[in-house]
Amino acid sequence: MSLDRAKRLRQRMTDAEHRLWYRLRAHRFDGHKFKRQVPIGPYVVDFGCLNRRLIIELDGGQHADRPSDRRRDAWLKMQGYEVLRFWNIDVLKNTEAVLEAIVMALETDPSPGALRAPPSPQRGEGKMMRAQRTEGNAD
Repeated sequence: MSLDRAKRLRQRMTDAEHRLWYRLRAHRFDGHKFKRQVPIGPYVVDFGCLNRRLIIELDGGQHADRPSDRRRDAWLKMQGYEVLRFWNIDVLKNTEAVLEAIVMALETDPSPGALRAPPSPQRGEGKMMRAQRTEGNAD
């Protein structure tokens, strides 16, 4: 269900989402990989840099101090994510300041939940490493 919802949201992005996505997509933003309209648990977040456990939410006037947003942020934080919220008008009128806040969040050490296992070995690399370990144990 949330994958279908995420796809629909990607097709109906707001002007603010378009503006920010243009700057974040395709590793353009300091080499960080961002995704848009990402399903995480029961929610779909506007933008996520998943390896840094950073969520970016853009809000219009309908989000002014909503209890559901506070619950959502609390749940995401319990999962190890940092949540940044920006007003749509700030993204449209003061894009550079928004981008600067995102850079600052990315430069801080990731939360402990952001630490991940190393990537899987390249094709065939794992076999070679296992063979080396086995040879080393034979001594």
